[in-house]
Amino acid sequence: MANSSRILIIGGTGFIGSYIARASLALGHPTFLLVRESTTSNLEKARLLESFKASRANILRGSLEDQASLVEAIKKVDVVIAAVRGPQVMDQLNIIKAIKEVGTIKRFLPSEFGNDSDKGHAVEPAKTMSEDKAKIRRAIEAEGIPYTYVSNNCFARYFLPGFGHLGITAPPRDKVVIFGDGNAKAVFVKEEDIGTFTIKAVDDPRTLNKSLYFRLPANIFSINELVALWEKIIGKTVEKFHLPEEEILKKIAESPFPGNLAMAIEHTIFVKGDQTNFEIGPDGVEASQLYTDVKYITVEELLNQYA
Repeated sequence: MANSSRILIIGGTGFIGSYIARASLALGHPTFLLVRESTTSNLEKARLLESFKASRANILRGSLEDQASLVEAIKKVDVVIAAVRGPQVMDQLNIIKAIKEVGTIKRFLPSEFGNDSDKGHAVEPAKTMSEDKAKIRRAIEAEGIPYTYVSNNCFARYFLPGFGHLGITAPPRDKVVIFGDGNAKAVFVKEEDIGTFTIKAVDDPRTLNKSLYFRLPANIFSINELVALWEKIIGKTVEKFHLPEEEILKKIAESPFPGNLAMAIEHTIFVKGDQTNFEIGPDGVEASQLYTDVKYITVEELLNQYA
């Protein structure tokens, strides 16, 4: 792995960023993490950083607001991956500025890691979040920075246990509320697999200036199909209730933040079907087709863990 690109991960102690960092280290990349000085005051994140150090990660101090630290960190690497939280999406303009100043970056993967921000029917407040991600895309393209956009769809840990409902930790055994008619198909991906596919893409010429979509064949399910599979696994029929779209939209409009954001995300995925309602065009490639050596965890395997 001597020729593997050196990777800087911004947000490597966050949820999906930590999985990307682990994959980068596991696949033999010289891995650099840009972290704030305050990060070590969080016990859980301090322990995570120690585990990364034990795996030979390089810890750099800095932040998105400290332009000098960004420039110095970017000078050390070939690839930059951002995995920042929603409120920091537009701060990636600072990363773009630093990448242009350094001038040697081979690939930038901005903070996407969900639905395709250029496609969809999101309502507020998810609409603004998606539009901000699209603005970052346009800024990258305007500066001529080589990129890969990662559209990994649903984090399995967040979306699978509640059959689309966020904040639920285990599948229901008695009754389930289904968004809309339950027929929109979504893609559920184990976070470790998101990390692996993402890191495999960084040096791949086939993903250069493309969107990397996750349409893993064994993990594409409607909520109706998920419930049917779960009933088969547990050997029991679950009572089903459907929540009409108009009622979902009313709840979104009446709910305060961040509850309305969660419901708006659920709406775009599980009512509008925005993860699968389009064909992958010439500007995109599909992860499982490119990396057939990756034995990803299937939805059925994940659900069996709850049985």
